[in-house]
Parts: sequence; C-alpha cells; structure tokens
Amino acid sequence: MLNYLLSGSTDITTLLLVALSSLFIIFVALPIHECAHAFTANRLGDPTGRHMGRLTINPMAHIDWLGAGLLLLFGFGWAKPVPVNGRNFRYPKRDMAITAAAGPVTNLLVSAVLFLCANAIFYLVPLSQFTFDVYLFFATAGQINLFLAVFNLLPVPPLDGYRILGALLPNRLYYKFMQYEQYFYYILLALMLIGVAGRVVSAIEAPVSGWLINLTALPFKLVTGRSSGWIS
Repeated sequence: MLNYLLSGSTDITTLLLVALSSLFIIFVALPIHECAHAFTANRLGDPTGRHMGRLTINPMAHIDWLGAGLLLLFGFGWAKPVPVNGRNFRYPKRDMAITAAAGPVTNLLVSAVLFLCANAIFYLVPLSQFTFDVYLFFATAGQINLFLAVFNLLPVPPLDGYRILGALLPNRLYYKFMQYEQYFYYILLALMLIGVAGRVVSAIEAPVSGWLINLTALPFKLVTGRSSGWIS
C-alpha cells in the first residue's frame, strides 16, 4: 500500500489513510520501539533510559519532531534515541548489541500484529469501502513499520544495525567508528533526503513484507479453507 503512494498516487482517501498510518507509527510503534531499548538496557544493567523517563510508551517522551515530519512526508523517520551507557553493562559490546536489537525486533512483532489484523479483515469480513479502508490502514501501517525495522538494521552508525554489528567487530575498529557517529548521522540524513537510503531499504523490505504478510495469512487460510479473501 505504501508503494501505491510512492508511485505517485494522488487519491485523497489513500493519502489520508497513509497519513493516518504514519501517525499510528509516530504515536504508537516508535514509542514501543524506544521503550524496548530502554527496557532491555535496564534489564542488562544500564538504568540511564529509565532515569531519563524513557521506560514508557508515552509518545511525548520519545517523539523527535524532525523525524516525525520526515516520516509523514517521505515514509521514514525516527524518534529520539534512548541514551545508553555501555559502561553499566557487564559485557558492553554484547549487551549493547542486544539492546539495539530489541527495537527492530519489536518493530517486526508490531508489523506481524498489524498484518494479522489486515488479514483478519481480508479473510473474515465482507468487502465494502469501509472494510477495505480499514484493511488498507493496517496493511500500510505494517509496511511502514517493517520499512523502519529494515532501515534501523542497516549497519551504519548511529543505527541499531551498527550496534548489532559492533558485537562482531574488533574493539579498536568498533570504538573508532563510535568517535565519528555524528558525521555518519549527517551523511545518513543526506542519503535519506535524496532517496538513496529509501531505495536500498525498499529493495530489502519488499520480499520481507511479502513473506510476513503470507505467514500471517496462514491461520485464516486454515480456518476458512480458502486461499483468497474478500467474501461477499
């Protein structure tokens, strides 16, 4: 559904549904993502995020307005990163990687729930304009959320994927990269704005999205005995 918008559609209903889906991501999915970082770090010994009020799903604790604006305009953005002090971890590199992975894993789980909702409507509810619009909302929100999961898994500072990769890098190289994170941030932002990052992530996200949609459709195919949806 997101691809429909990005292909140049100007259908008002579709644009509105994509905007609502993006708002859902901003106010629900991204706060869950950041809370997962804070929760995992806290469990592994670093209470920094908890002390700064980030161990919550309250969106006001997590929203970065620039990232939220980019998400509404271009389909990808970010929230305020949860501060993590690796010196509080017993095994800094490993625990930092686990903390980083918690966010994208949460994205994946939220997308699975959203696709389950979309498939429930597709297979169990008669087709009407209203049910199609609700289906489109869940499917689009799931796709945007999965897009963000893949984006965050890119092995580039300061994204989560770099923290995960860091567990495999030699210490000298790992800490060298960390010194230049702020510069990588601006490079990444530029790549996002000119569309390069979006095209790379889309190429990875599309097959993953198709796989997850088909996987979450299986229970409904088994229950209904049908291989396709929309009953009349």
